[in-house]
Amino acid sequence: MSKKMAVFLAEGFEEAEAIVPIDIARRAGIEVTTVSISEEIYVTGSHDIQIKADEVLSAVDISAFDMLMLPGGMPGTVNLEASEELKTALVSAKNDGKYLAAICAAPRILGNLGLLENERATVYPGNESCLKGAKIDMAAKAVTSGRMITSRGMGCAVEFGHDIVAALAGEAKAAEVLKAIQYN
Repeated sequence: MSKKMAVFLAEGFEEAEAIVPIDIARRAGIEVTTVSISEEIYVTGSHDIQIKADEVLSAVDISAFDMLMLPGGMPGTVNLEASEELKTALVSAKNDGKYLAAICAAPRILGNLGLLENERATVYPGNESCLKGAKIDMAAKAVTSGRMITSRGMGCAVEFGHDIVAALAGEAKAAEVLKAIQYN
């Protein structure tokens, strides 16, 4: 049975931080659903690239997913964090033992919700104070700690995608995908 991941999109998201992990996950056979946090199916990224989401948040059963993923970007991160519905979903997912993944500034959302307590984590530089209770690792491109996966930014999106696949489909599948895309 295929694992399922939801990727949440808000106006101003960093396009590569969403698309690269989605691509890597789909290559590994993970079923990915893009979810607009608004009622608008089209979401424009921080570099004016418009993406058509698969679903809107109000129509999605969050419990159906094995992982919830947050791309960063500005003002995308701020817009994600402003969604009470999304924050409730993240807390519920954590309580249900699901994976949470966030890249760039988005790990600060998890930190501000107290979801990174006693976990290793990383974030885009300058956002460290938001990782409340986390063991911060700014040297790593991506960090997996328990069921939390965090990454520093767009330049780390392949490593972030690798960690997502390793968590949901195993390290062998993650290595296979990275080899296939010519990642050294």
